This record gives sequence, C-alpha cells and structure tokens, in this order.
Amino acid sequence: MSPVDGPNRLRRSQLPLDLRLRESSRFDTFESEASGLAAATVRLLATAGAAGERQVFLHGAAGSGKTHLLQAACHAAHDAGRSCVYLPLAELASEAPPDVLEGLDGIDLLALDDLQAVTGGEDWERALFGLINRVRDGTGRLLLAARSAPEALGCRLPDLVSRFVWGPVFRLDLPGDRSIKTILQMRAAERGLRLEESVADYLLRHESRDLESLLRLLDRLDLAALAEQRALTIPFIREQLGRSSARTS
Repeated sequence: MSPVDGPNRLRRSQLPLDLRLRESSRFDTFESEASGLAAATVRLLATAGAAGERQVFLHGAAGSGKTHLLQAACHAAHDAGRSCVYLPLAELASEAPPDVLEGLDGIDLLALDDLQAVTGGEDWERALFGLINRVRDGTGRLLLAARSAPEALGCRLPDLVSRFVWGPVFRLDLPGDRSIKTILQMRAAERGLRLEESVADYLLRHESRDLESLLRLLDRLDLAALAEQRALTIPFIREQLGRSSARTS
C-alpha cells in the first residue's frame, strides 16, 4: 500500500521518494512491555471516527516503536476506508522543500515521522505550524513522532511547541529483552523461518540490543539462509557473523 491513499490523494510529483508502508507494521504485531496505553490511544485515533483524540505526539529513541505505530495507524485507517499519509521527514527533507506539506490538511489521517529532522529550520517550522493549524480547523487526525519530547526539539518558532502538545504526548521506551525476542521471532515467522528462543538469546548476547540493528541483521541472515538452504541455527549464525567480521577487518 502506498503511504498516500484515499480520495484526497497527493500528486505523485509532490513526493520524490517511493515510500511504502511495511506490511508487518500492524497493531497486532506491536510488542511492548510498557507502551500499551500509547498504542491503544493511537489505534483509537486511527479507527474511531469522531471519537477519541485528534492528535497524538510520540517520542522515544530509535527502535522504541514510533514508526511501527504510525504505520500501523495508517494501515488501520486505510482498512477503515479513510485517506491517510505517512511521511518520514528525515528522508523527505533532503529530497523536497517544506511546501511538500501543502495540501495535506484534507487527509483523514496524517502521520509525520522524524520531526527532529526538520525542527530548527525556519521554513519547515512555519510549514508545520500552518499545517497543524489547518488540520485542527478541519476534521483530520494528526500523528506526530520525534526522538525528543516537544520542548526538547530546539524549535525556533515558540508557538510550534504549543501546537505539538495540543493532544496527548507519550514517551515510548526501548523494548526489553522479552519484547525484542518476540519481535525477532515474529519477523522470522513472516519470512517462513523458525527462530528458536535459544537462537534469539544468542543474538542478544552477541549483538547490539538495538532493535533496528537486530532486524537488519535478521534480514541479512534470512537471505543467507535462503541462498544456502540452511536453518537459523546458532552454528549457522556464528558462521555468518564470522564472515561479516572478516569482511570488515
């Protein structure tokens, strides 16, 4: 599914990137030991029509689940027949000017990720300020996400922070080991692989506990396992990690 969907479709020429939602980013695959309230609030915003909050701000470190929830909300809105847009601003800012945000206020659900990539820039801040005001004047819903809390984003436009906190603000914590293992096992199952708990434990002991890094590693292991027709066993993973170390040394 395209990140731009529904009757209020943007012109493709406005979006220089071929952005797509991850099929695996759904509410039922969101695994967190401490962010249940945030997930429930975001789900309600995406699916409840006139009920629920109209704006939610999520913040947390990379790997805390912000992008997953924003994309899950877009999937849910699309399934409910609503128009939706997901924009990762860290990618978009290097490819497009701030006026790419024009014309988005007619979208039912607008999800803006990586706000920290554009705050501090006067043109982007004014574009965000105007967009949030227009969405709030209409009937749309806003999901906003950044690595820092609104007051810590270094905004040059003082009133922009007040717009960011017009709705609930949730901090997402990094997942614990149990959640990371569950996420790895679910991602492996999506690829038709079985990741035993002992193998997941091995990855956590020998690799970074950063979830995004582990998921990228799992993608590489999946390709290697497919090419060699091997299972994801500890000896196979040890062999692959050894090859990677040899290539980078």
